[in-house]
Amino acid sequence: MRKWFLLPLLALLLTACVRPRTQCVNPLTYTDIPDNDVIRVGEDYYMVSTTMYFCPGAPVMQSRDLVHWRIVDYIYDCLEDDDVYNLRNGANAYGKGQWATSLRYENGRFWALFIANDQRKTYVYSTPRIGEKWTRQVIGQPFHDASLLFEDGRVYVVWGNGEIRITELEPDLSGVREGGVDQVLFTCPREGYGLRAEGAHVYHIGDWYYVLVIDWPSGGPRTETCWRSREMLGPYEPKTILQGEFDGRRDGVAQGAIVQTQKGDWYAVMFQDHGAVGRIPTLQPVTWTDSWPILGDNTVPVKEFEVNLRPDGKDYVWDSDEFDSDKLALVWQWNHKPLDDCWSLSQRPGWLRLTAGQLATGLPDARNTLTQRTFGPQCTSVVLLDASGLKPGDYAGLSAFQSCRGDIGLRCTEAGLELYYVHELPQRGEDRTVTRRTRELFSMPAVAPQVSLRIRYDFDVDQAWFSYSWDGTEWTELEDPLQMRYTLDYFTGYRSALYCYATRTPGGHEDFDYFRQF
Repeated sequence: MRKWFLLPLLALLLTACVRPRTQCVNPLTYTDIPDNDVIRVGEDYYMVSTTMYFCPGAPVMQSRDLVHWRIVDYIYDCLEDDDVYNLRNGANAYGKGQWATSLRYENGRFWALFIANDQRKTYVYSTPRIGEKWTRQVIGQPFHDASLLFEDGRVYVVWGNGEIRITELEPDLSGVREGGVDQVLFTCPREGYGLRAEGAHVYHIGDWYYVLVIDWPSGGPRTETCWRSREMLGPYEPKTILQGEFDGRRDGVAQGAIVQTQKGDWYAVMFQDHGAVGRIPTLQPVTWTDSWPILGDNTVPVKEFEVNLRPDGKDYVWDSDEFDSDKLALVWQWNHKPLDDCWSLSQRPGWLRLTAGQLATGLPDARNTLTQRTFGPQCTSVVLLDASGLKPGDYAGLSAFQSCRGDIGLRCTEAGLELYYVHELPQRGEDRTVTRRTRELFSMPAVAPQVSLRIRYDFDVDQAWFSYSWDGTEWTELEDPLQMRYTLDYFTGYRSALYCYATRTPGGHEDFDYFRQF
């Protein structure tokens, strides 16, 4: 009896026995995803990140292979309804807001804890399932770069800078527990360090307690250091677990989380400061050596390797948008709190309408500026806008958004619409106060109320080029590219921003037909 007909079945069985692996090429996503924390719940991995003053805030990303990440939720819409988030009376949250969220899953709930530097408070949010409403509690003490530890029915935060402390919370995380643990765990030496021990991530694994922190030795790259102890309260001993240049840059790769897969393997997500694009995440293998978690290739950051998980999906942390949906896509965030009645996806179907609802002196204090991450090493953002609804004194367009900024758009004057292009540059005085200088580089009367605008980013040289087209086919690229700079007064990577604001009378509006990023 011939058995050749069994060969296809045998081949299928052999294929099923070979488990596919996911190819990881670092960075994971060449975009601004700093201060991550990562956990696994079943076969799903969840990552949180810092977005500071953008709303909604504290994005939650999901993955099943640790390589491809998708935004699936935000922890809050806006932290507070005050002058800071409403950009009133000169207040703002630039460089502040939500920092370094700690994410845990305990007792059937997701817990997220983070500091808000503009409020000088710590916020605790929880939910039974990602995608459902998060409930919040506020602790009137700021825990810098804190990490949650659930231990035998008790809850602690490990936090600090230079001096790493542990503080016990109430079991329901409603506040600091009176009479509970509150002490220093360890102190990073001062001599020989610039940045000293922050970005703590605490774990109890086997017989050891581990606290992972970022350091910056003088003259060296940013470094990930692990401190460990057999007892929660110490004494702790340190060891360098990741240190080295990466991708031709001396910035180093450090600060982040370690996570164990359902197959027993360990990986780490650590970010690298990468110039104007922001702080970009990498995935590093973890090897346990003498009960130390050693990251990368014997502490050297790895560029490419295979992850022992089945490939799953694609990234969704930026995207193009034709504005055909009745809901705003999760890849978008507002600069500070939006005026909800001053934007619409339905007033002109297929278009996004932004209405100037509050007077502004310029883009930094304008409401309803809608932003999306850029990505490297190169990307391009294109919009088509209709300025027919602008009033005199109104500005609308597309911005390469950071403190050192470039805008291209249309403005309405008494004589009609003008196309304009400006750079706005921050200047720090001797008293450390920041003033802003605007350089107008180009203007001309508008040929029509509709114009296509384009920003071309090159993060190898940190420059952005601005273009316009009246017909969407023939483009004019302007001279004087923006020299992009990652500045700490904003503390976020460059974003493409859609804006419309009024300097004289509120009520004018701008329509965007699409946003395309590639």
